Amino acid sequence: MPTSPPDHVVGRVSAVLRALSTYRDGASTSQLARQCGLARPTVHRLLASLAAEGYVDRDRQSGRWYLGPELYLLGEAAAPRYDVTHQARASVHRLATVTGESAFFSARRGNETVCLLREDGDFPIRSFVLYEGARFPLGVVSAGLVVLAMLPDREVEEYLSTVDLTAEWGPAHRAEEVRARVARTREDGYSTNPGLVVEGSWGMATAVFTPAGEPAWALTLTGVESRFRAERRVELGALLLKEAHTLTNLLRHPS
Repeated sequence: MPTSPPDHVVGRVSAVLRALSTYRDGASTSQLARQCGLARPTVHRLLASLAAEGYVDRDRQSGRWYLGPELYLLGEAAAPRYDVTHQARASVHRLATVTGESAFFSARRGNETVCLLREDGDFPIRSFVLYEGARFPLGVVSAGLVVLAMLPDREVEEYLSTVDLTAEWGPAHRAEEVRARVARTREDGYSTNPGLVVEGSWGMATAVFTPAGEPAWALTLTGVESRFRAERRVELGALLLKEAHTLTNLLRHPS
């Protein structure tokens, strides 16, 4: 998804690394330049500097770029403080097993959500909008909507006043429509994405909170529209809320 060009070196480096993280099979310099909104020569210089430090790697045959080994080592060092996927895995597994749908765990990173875990249930037809590493702005897909909805009103309004979600995601993501979905999410306790990103692909999500009460993660179920009829959404919402409550308590009182 294209972003506004960052205006300083650290911002540009961060934008390039975030963009590269969304390509599981590597990315060309041109692809990264388009996604970051930067000139191709600028992106190439940044990538070359990052490669010299081990933060990115380049396949000599294809010319495609990948995240590098130094990032893996840094991630391993940071994991004890920030990684909660181990605790979340059991909730994701239970949701996939009980519902038959695809279940996910996502984390908030600034104004985005990033999918960290996916497990598919046994229902043979699946949605592939979400996958591990996928990033979406707050307010887009059910995870991004539920995280946004659980923020204070002031933060919601500040965010909606500074982004244009329609440019990438269409008129269904106008600020007034997102506000209406935020209100409905707060009323239900869970969010619903009725095929707004990919027609026929539905999703529902609940927020998982930090010990300080901040919505930092989300549990999600996705599937085809026929599996998300009104009466079943109530059942799925209750299951999501139960798992989100369990996981929030686990993170608040780790053993």
